Amino acid sequence: MIVRTKIAAALSVALFAVTSTATAEVTLYDYTEATSSYQDAYLTGQFNATDGNGHNQAAYNASLALDYDRVISTPNRNLGMSFNADGSISRGSAAGASSDSNYLASGSVTADNYFRPGTKGLFWYGSGDVGFKKSADVFSKIGVGLGYGRVVNVTPMAKAIRLMEALRQQGALSADPSKATYLQVAQIIARQDEYRSKFRLGNYEQQWITDIEKALIQSGQVRGTLSAAGVIEARDVLVNEFISTRKHGWLLRAGLGLVLSNYDGTDGGDPTLDIGAEYHRPLNNQTQFSNVAKFSSIYGNDDTGYRLYNTMSLTHEVSDKIDWENSWLMDYSKAGDAGGQDLTTNTLSSTFRYYLNNQLDLTATAKASNTEDDINNNGNDDTDLSFNVGASYRLR
Repeated sequence: MIVRTKIAAALSVALFAVTSTATAEVTLYDYTEATSSYQDAYLTGQFNATDGNGHNQAAYNASLALDYDRVISTPNRNLGMSFNADGSISRGSAAGASSDSNYLASGSVTADNYFRPGTKGLFWYGSGDVGFKKSADVFSKIGVGLGYGRVVNVTPMAKAIRLMEALRQQGALSADPSKATYLQVAQIIARQDEYRSKFRLGNYEQQWITDIEKALIQSGQVRGTLSAAGVIEARDVLVNEFISTRKHGWLLRAGLGLVLSNYDGTDGGDPTLDIGAEYHRPLNNQTQFSNVAKFSSIYGNDDTGYRLYNTMSLTHEVSDKIDWENSWLMDYSKAGDAGGQDLTTNTLSSTFRYYLNNQLDLTATAKASNTEDDINNNGNDDTDLSFNVGASYRLR
């Protein structure tokens, strides 16, 4: 009798432990899938104009920016591609003042190739960079080196959590899903591009959501099938709502590069030492912290020049329709010749982004920028403050 009681108690404890584990709170850290992809592409425009007292003519300032980021991850390799372009035109209020325009663009591609597929360990990388500026030649550079670590795209889990939350509020789920169910649904969500390609001539969304529904039925969270309202809710969350990219992990890179061509038109051939680091952490299901730092030293015929820049960002999802984005950019460069000036620029910005739909949003941005170059009275001694309202169109 005593033995049976002990066995029953042990089974009860084991069952409770399994149940507690299965229904424990799910976080973005639970998603460790190495195979995923995402792309962000934005076209952002801002414009402001002033006229009236003290103006000899109307003054205006307009800007247009294109930002593209694409990452394809497999157990063997992480392939990242980015392209950024900014253009602006402005005119002052002084009589006879002419318009002034400027543009710059840069692109890069990096491939991290892991020695042991599926791990967060050692990899070798290859990279290429290209840059364009108004009234300047093309800059180009290649590099190769070693790295350690891995950054995982956990956006599919963020979408799975949001989907379960919406279905639970609607009463479409019979019980709280287990972590295994969340992971299964997140893996299906991560294959959106695969569904889009396979069912290109048909409605991929229907098959995509149907497979998510099957996963919920098999797990016992849904009895029978999702109601029409449940399917509409799932589509609204996965297709109509936009959830900003979430990442988790860190990595380090160190290698050598070669400048092929310079902005100033001088011949390439200068070697570089390149060091980089990334750290990404979702503070919770609504808040993402990221920090990316890069250092590059160029060994030319004159003194060694180098550049260090660091980008820190914190994005918080205020609601399903509003994101609050904050960033700090520090850019320091040391000239490679004795007569050159050291230059340090710090830029702080805070943006409220209101999503009208999955592709169009309105932005309100406050920005402060300060440049230090040890030169007095050259027009950049004071901190520049600005506030702009604009619109952003999501291309992808």
